Amino acid sequence: MKMEKGFNIDAKRLHKHIYELAQIGKIGDTGVCRLALSKEDLAGVELVRNWMIEAGMEARIDPFGNLIGVLKGADPASPVLMLGSHIDSQPYGGRFDGVIGVLGAIEAVHTMVEKGLRPTRNIEVVAFCDEEGCRFNKGLFGVRGMTGRLEDGELDRADKNGVTRREALMEFGCDPAAFKGYVFEEGRIAAFLELHIEQGPVLESLSEPIGIVSGISGPVWWTVEMTGFAGHAGSVPMSMRQDALVGSAKVIIALHELASREPGAPTVGTVGSLSVFPDSRNIIAEKVSFTVDFRDIDLARRNMLEEQLLARIDAVCLEHGLTYTIREDTKSDPRYCAPELREIMQEEAAEMGLQPPGLMSGPFHDSLTMSYVCKYGMIFVRCKDGISHNPKEYSSPEDIELGVELLYRTARRLSE
Repeated sequence: MKMEKGFNIDAKRLHKHIYELAQIGKIGDTGVCRLALSKEDLAGVELVRNWMIEAGMEARIDPFGNLIGVLKGADPASPVLMLGSHIDSQPYGGRFDGVIGVLGAIEAVHTMVEKGLRPTRNIEVVAFCDEEGCRFNKGLFGVRGMTGRLEDGELDRADKNGVTRREALMEFGCDPAAFKGYVFEEGRIAAFLELHIEQGPVLESLSEPIGIVSGISGPVWWTVEMTGFAGHAGSVPMSMRQDALVGSAKVIIALHELASREPGAPTVGTVGSLSVFPDSRNIIAEKVSFTVDFRDIDLARRNMLEEQLLARIDAVCLEHGLTYTIREDTKSDPRYCAPELREIMQEEAAEMGLQPPGLMSGPFHDSLTMSYVCKYGMIFVRCKDGISHNPKEYSSPEDIELGVELLYRTARRLSE
């Protein structure tokens, strides 16, 4: 891809940082396991903090586990321009998810400093804590903490080993008792920019290296527990069973069918985790717990799906003599990017000789929470075969460079 005006960023330095961070928590040849608030996550945060300092920023870790780098502007009292994403990963993740948004933001700031450009306002680069949510079954923790949107009981959530989020934060060197003093005041953030891999196949299907996000679908996360009665697999007649696994299977199939009802619609529904008690081949399952994740950019359609799934759970439990509980782990409305930021991105992309398409984001991002406190914009980078949350996740160096260059140019515009 030839650009009308050349790169400003240092591509060699950028890719060196991506490679070095990928060595922390490395699995296989290309995979990464850097769970939030783990020792691998802390090692990654310390490495990235060093790069922030090298780029000319002051860097700190706040009580929520967010790593924040600050480049002082001419008027520190002005609302800040914030850039960033996350570096925590799924247990079977790739090298680029979240990472290019953090390291790309550092590179953008480093480039400004090298060019002698002093922003009018402070620029803050953030590696948000626990965006993924896979360890404690509730994501976007750091960004929700920073913006005052945490919920009761979050510190008591435990991972699969029984470690609570409070314990993990303290092991990380954070003090949950200090949360209140580190919430950003209303109006403190002027705008937020996030660079991220697409995590889907649209850009590749359009043969486009980068895209400009128009909005983020609203996710709903449930943990469903269905309870029946354990019995001997060889002696209890089929008609007399209270089999929690059979009931759960019917609900899981119903979710798939409901989400697939409108071909071409951006509705998606997934069950990604399931546990069975007592987990023996010759005992009828008494209790089954499973996760539900469904999303849509159309709020009315998502709400209708939620109601229909609830009705299906009621019917299945009545049919099989089961009871159930639902814990709502996450619920967010769809959120749209600021038109004025999208316009600036399009103008800067045109200067680069690009015409990036607009596209929706099915996955949620830290931007979703930031949208409640400031205007936000996102840049997507093409990823091969649309693969993400998988060690095979891949974005080419050339595409990443284009995304970071556009991030730099947009941030430069907004910081003047």
